[in-house]
Amino acid sequence: MGRGRLRVYLGAAPGVGKTYAMLGEGRRRLERGTDVVAGLVETHDRPRTAELLEGLELIPRKTMVHRGVGFTELDTDALIARRPKVAIVDELAHTNVPGSRNAKRWQDIEEILDAGIDVLSTVNIQHLESLNDVVEQITGVPQRETVPDEVVRRADQIELVDMSPEALRRRMAHGNVYQPEKIDAALSNYFRVGNLTALRELALLWLAGKVDEQLDRYRAEHGIAGTWEARERVVVALTGGPEGDTLVRRAARIAARSKGADLLAVHVTSADGLTTGADPAALIRQRTLVESLGGTYHQVVGDDVSRALLDFAGGVNATQLVLGASRRGRFARIFSRGVSLTTTVHAGSIDVHMITHEHVSKGLRRPASRAALTLRRRAAGWAMALLAVPLLALGLLPFRGTLRLPSEILLFLLLVVGVALVGGMWPAVTAAVLSFGLLNWFFTPPLHTWTIDEPQSLLALMIFVLVAAMVSAVVDLAARRTREAARSSADAEVLSTLAGHVLRGESALPSLLARLKETFGVASVTLLERRDGEWRIAATAGGPPCTSPGTADTDVRIEEDLVLAVRGKPLDAADRRVLEAFAAEAAVALRQERLREAAERARPLAEADRMRTALLAAVSHDLRSPLASAKAAVDSLGSTEIEWSAEDRRELLDTASESLTTLERLVVNLLDMSRLQAGALGLSMRAVALDEVVPRAIDELGALRDKVDGDIPVDLPEVEADPALLERVLANLMSNAVRYSDVLVTASWYAGRVEVRVIDRGPGIRPEDYERVFMPFQRLGDRDNHTGVGLGLALSRGLTEAMGGTLTPEETPGGGLTMIVSLRIAT
Repeated sequence: MGRGRLRVYLGAAPGVGKTYAMLGEGRRRLERGTDVVAGLVETHDRPRTAELLEGLELIPRKTMVHRGVGFTELDTDALIARRPKVAIVDELAHTNVPGSRNAKRWQDIEEILDAGIDVLSTVNIQHLESLNDVVEQITGVPQRETVPDEVVRRADQIELVDMSPEALRRRMAHGNVYQPEKIDAALSNYFRVGNLTALRELALLWLAGKVDEQLDRYRAEHGIAGTWEARERVVVALTGGPEGDTLVRRAARIAARSKGADLLAVHVTSADGLTTGADPAALIRQRTLVESLGGTYHQVVGDDVSRALLDFAGGVNATQLVLGASRRGRFARIFSRGVSLTTTVHAGSIDVHMITHEHVSKGLRRPASRAALTLRRRAAGWAMALLAVPLLALGLLPFRGTLRLPSEILLFLLLVVGVALVGGMWPAVTAAVLSFGLLNWFFTPPLHTWTIDEPQSLLALMIFVLVAAMVSAVVDLAARRTREAARSSADAEVLSTLAGHVLRGESALPSLLARLKETFGVASVTLLERRDGEWRIAATAGGPPCTSPGTADTDVRIEEDLVLAVRGKPLDAADRRVLEAFAAEAAVALRQERLREAAERARPLAEADRMRTALLAAVSHDLRSPLASAKAAVDSLGSTEIEWSAEDRRELLDTASESLTTLERLVVNLLDMSRLQAGALGLSMRAVALDEVVPRAIDELGALRDKVDGDIPVDLPEVEADPALLERVLANLMSNAVRYSDVLVTASWYAGRVEVRVIDRGPGIRPEDYERVFMPFQRLGDRDNHTGVGLGLALSRGLTEAMGGTLTPEETPGGGLTMIVSLRIAT
């Protein structure tokens, strides 16, 4: 039996109707006679969703016990044993209870698919692994339950269940998504219009990428090489020339005319990896420009540039190709049409834009060529050409009657090749010409004249000169290519090292400049920035820095107001090319440093804004309940239409008092939290006996005090603390713990510190969530926003640390959570 097929219903947020759409599909298949069962469906107490389950066979869930609490999960084995045609399994990203065979529900679904059963499932965009951090940045809510993107991408069908943010908020306001007590908090937090709009866009873009993959696979399977204009993709070809910036900006404008168009830049390098006239610094700058405009940069290898461009454009299903008009001169165009015209002729259905620029027909700017050989070798070559050739002729004179002309020519040719190997092309050519003259004068009849009697001798001498020149050229070219390859390898190593420095943390810019100083052996390297018409030092490494571009031995202008200045020695053209790459990376590093500084300055403001937003969202709900209760009680007492009995009046007064006490506690917590963050909390530190503080803290719990048991040793040392604040800390910890189970408060001392333990036997929390419980205005999982503002633990830790103590959580043996308050023993 083959593998089953997976159909996933994708939504942007909870409540858009994924489960409803999935159940609707299941019922349609059931009505067509397909064997359909519901393995696990979460209705979330939504009546209309529950109605669709009627008539569907349900696989009973299995019960698992974790930390003394029972949970129900999908019974994978029972579902596979039932062997339906289609299984409905909700919530693909769900995390199974610890102890289950599989950690995630998607792994259960994989087993069901392997058994040949088709599966219908659901997932929200925030649960995709690749988008987890993006969603948290947008909503401020981390998602612990995730599913690998590849699992969803492998689905045979993905259906987007879409709904506008306004419609989803109306559905929520009508009570069709959450319970009434959770609606206000949800609408003012996760389900804000901006959040829902961003999540909806993420879902649409992710699904568009999936559709692109399906389209590419279909075209590949059916051998379709032509371009299908399902989506605009603009490819711009870059040569590393000065016209690249113009081409990138023009291509970006073309892409911007179509909503959602992609911009791709491509540079073709030769297969041998040697330089072809491209300026590395210009390519780095153009790559940065492309990425700043929302595009991507690519590099491909090919000897035929036109073919490589078209292959790349066809591979990405490009619809438009942007090329620069040729920089070659008129004479060069006589012999070749050039890359631009050749690409246009063979582009087929791809639209080609030929962009003119100020460098058209001005010729290609080749990099300055350095001598292939060292000065010492070239000097030795000239010495051999001018001295060894005459000495060879002198040495052959005694054998003139014995050796014939071909042998003499071969000996001179051997010497010319030796000159070429030592000194390069021009000394060898000189040796060849000089050898030709000596052979003609001393060894070709008639002797001691410039005339030659036999045509064969003339032909031999001409071939000698030609072969000598060709061998010299080949040797020189080989030496030049070897030097270029070595230079390119060294440059690549240096550039790789500097790129690594840029990626390494906050000291990237000083480290980069120091590396540049070491690489070129200069005295100092300075990055100058012009502000308000004056040059200022942005960063420097080495000796006395340059104060302006005019004081540098070599300077590279990165931007109009940004220059890299080098002092110590002038750099040649080849070194300058690497220096330009350094300069471009230095500019990137400077921008990164400025962005980090701006982010650091903005972080306190963002944190304050986040806390204000969370405060307003939380307080708007948490003030409503006690205010409403107190107002109702007072209004009832003040009513003249009803005559209240003494018992009723006492009950109303108790209600008003309890509500106002809750309100007072909330306001005090908020004020203390503000004082903590402002560093303005007043402390009255003294020796405090815990057997006096703990009972008072327990009394603050009111009716819940009976659920707390205190066990404080009578010989426990006093601690150094503010008694009022310590009482607040313990009361907050107890009130938080008592919601889950009975609470035990114990204390012990060791190594100069006293530890107070507030122990509960509730469900506990995972160790990786220990720090998150101390975040203000945030309850673990954001699932209980109606029970308080979420300040208790955050305030408790802040007050404890203000008194010189620590507050840490740990797991209670056997299940539950223990909060440990550690304070110094009073001296």
